[in-house]
Amino acid sequence: MLTLFECKVRYVKPDERSGKEKRVTEAYLFDALTYTEAEERVYKEMPQIISGEFAIASIRKAKYAEILPCDDGDRWFKVKVSFLMIDESSGKEKRVSQMVLVLASDVKDAVDKTVEGMGGNGDESFEVNMVMETAIMDFFPLFDKDAVPEDKEVARRPMAEGDENLPKL
Repeated sequence: MLTLFECKVRYVKPDERSGKEKRVTEAYLFDALTYTEAEERVYKEMPQIISGEFAIASIRKAKYAEILPCDDGDRWFKVKVSFLMIDESSGKEKRVSQMVLVLASDVKDAVDKTVEGMGGNGDESFEVNMVMETAIMDFFPLFDKDAVPEDKEVARRPMAEGDENLPKL
């Protein structure tokens, strides 16, 4: 599961209608290992998006099992999906739910992209229980999507004894 942090950033931006400056608080999602790393990433990434001063209003962990970014979406939707699982100890079926974050243009598009992203092919082994638009403005993954997966694992794990030859982050 990803370690994600929802960071709310407060800053002043011009109002699109009146042109006057107004104070806004916007939510951004960061993939990071710790709160400290998430805060560091906010200070690194936000100057590229906004001009002027800003402050971090809050940082909290976000629990999403998967992120489904799409090129043609403009809003982030939280989608609750449920799976039927067999409990190995009792042999009974139980329902397990997870939250998925999807970039889509509307609710129907979010459902369609969730089904497609979860490997839906008509005989889905899951149900979409809820779709809700979020206040998240953007998502900042920890690694470039073109990075080699093995490199990600080495960089994300803490250094252990005997790992002196690995680069320090």
